[in-house]
Amino acid sequence: MPASLVGGIVGGVLLLKLPDTAFKAVVPGLILLGCILVALQPWLSKRINLPDHAHRGAWWVMPAVFATGVYGGYFGAAQGVLLMAILGIGMDANLQKMNALKNVLATVVNTVAAILFIIVADVDWLAAGLIAVGSTIGGFAGARYGRKLPPIALRALIVVIGIVAIVTMVF
Repeated sequence: MPASLVGGIVGGVLLLKLPDTAFKAVVPGLILLGCILVALQPWLSKRINLPDHAHRGAWWVMPAVFATGVYGGYFGAAQGVLLMAILGIGMDANLQKMNALKNVLATVVNTVAAILFIIVADVDWLAAGLIAVGSTIGGFAGARYGRKLPPIALRALIVVIGIVAIVTMVF
């Protein structure tokens, strides 16, 4: 959680300081990378040397979660796709547990970025309210139904959502 917290702050500051062109250039590629990693996660996990101790993960998980926090504070959409890819490859846990952890980490990033924007930016409260309602409904529905899906179906759903996000941004 500390990596997500600091990453969310850094991402929020970058959003406030960088030009719009940086946003449009970087985000679709990050989402595509996440989709590829989620799709290949079972194959990649077999080839990565994970530590023997339970729940500790690979050494690079914490820096990658920080980078995803930066991305989430900067953009937010499809942050879960990237987190699922990182957690799926770097941790020795089942997909449903990783999905729950992903929800907690994304909540930390989104909360800290929202607090930053409230303090220093001119917020469009109608848009923010609509996004909050949609995110809350999606979060509860995702947590409820994500646990019930077989891992292959959940993985396929994550990839499809990521691809829809890319298509929406590019076209």
